[in-house]
Amino acid sequence: MKDGDFPWWLVAVCLLGLAGYGAVLADELQARVLMTLARGVQVTVFVTLVAFVLASVLGMGVALMSLSRLRLLRQLARFYTEILRGVPMLVLLLYVAFVMAPALVAGWNWVAGTLGLEPARTRDFPLIWRAIMALTLGYSAFVAEVFRAGFLSVDEGQIEAAQALGLSGWQRFRLVMLPQAIRTILPPLGNDFVAMVKDSSLVSVLGVLDVTQLGKVTAAGNFRYFETYNVVALVYLTMTVSLSLGLRRLERHLRDRPGGAE
Repeated sequence: MKDGDFPWWLVAVCLLGLAGYGAVLADELQARVLMTLARGVQVTVFVTLVAFVLASVLGMGVALMSLSRLRLLRQLARFYTEILRGVPMLVLLLYVAFVMAPALVAGWNWVAGTLGLEPARTRDFPLIWRAIMALTLGYSAFVAEVFRAGFLSVDEGQIEAAQALGLSGWQRFRLVMLPQAIRTILPPLGNDFVAMVKDSSLVSVLGVLDVTQLGKVTAAGNFRYFETYNVVALVYLTMTVSLSLGLRRLERHLRDRPGGAE
């Protein structure tokens, strides 16, 4: 390894992280704040993982629609991505929580009344799932473009060769397109995952007890905003930097595999 390739930035980050956590644990107030925020980390991880998995599935479906031979499906996919990418995530979060969720409950109650089932109440729709729905819809539009670009990067000749060998559409997608496209898809998809971890802090506006909301509540109680938000920032940095390093290692592993990108 050349001297210029040595990750000095990572050494600096680790040293700063150790110094930061050392200062936090040495201070009684900040140590209590860290213990409080630990409960919010579970909520942040749950919201991010569920929303990202759902956004990936939905985004892949929209990407396949955008590559369909049917013009209607292509136009619907473009309409979906352009509309949702144009709405700020915070606005989308509020819209889903206070407009779409009550509308869904009203629609369910209409169906339930027709079928003689028990009606639901809007407050029975948990805020955490409204937040997950908003993040899913918002990020699925970006993920769809990532998948679309990845699928288009696969050489058309290989798909035609697979078709000539008698592979079905699903087999061509699973055995030819996806394995090759994943090397193109993974880096931007990983960036979207890290971005979702940070954007999950927006769910605090709904009162969901994630890291940010617990930090706000704690700061409002102890009036030590500097110390409290230092710990909040440290927790988020730990999650995002760790994820970035893990994703980079995964990318390198895929690149070094036989048949990987040069």
